[in-house]
Amino acid sequence: MSKPVILRKRAKVVALLVFLCAIALLTILGGPWWPGIMLAVGLPLAILQYLQGRHYDMGITLFVFVGAWVTVQFDIQWQLFLPVLFAIGGLYIFFREWFESRSAKEEELEEDKEETKEDK
Repeated sequence: MSKPVILRKRAKVVALLVFLCAIALLTILGGPWWPGIMLAVGLPLAILQYLQGRHYDMGITLFVFVGAWVTVQFDIQWQLFLPVLFAIGGLYIFFREWFESRSAKEEELEEDKEETKEDK
C-alpha cells in the first residue's frame, strides 16, 4: 500500500461528494438507473481508494463496476461476463486480506489514532 494522498476523513468527504453528484446527474438526465448506478457507486469508491493510496484496489473496483456498466450499456452477454467480473473482484479481496501482514494493520490503527488526535 502506498502513501495516502489526503487524510482518510477528507477522502471520504470527496467520495461522498462524487457519489451525490453522480446521483444528481442520473436524476437530471433521466436515464436508466440500472447501468448508471454502477458508475455512481463504483467511481466514488475508486476515488476513495486512490486517495487512500490503495491503487490496486482502485483498479479492481474500476474493472468490476465499469465492466458491469459496459456489459449492461452495450448489451453484452452478461450471463458469463458479470459473474466472472464479480468473481475476480471477490477473489482479489479474499487474497489481499489473506496475505496482508498484520503489521500493516497495526500501522493503520496507529495512523488512524494520530489522525483523530490531529482533527480534534
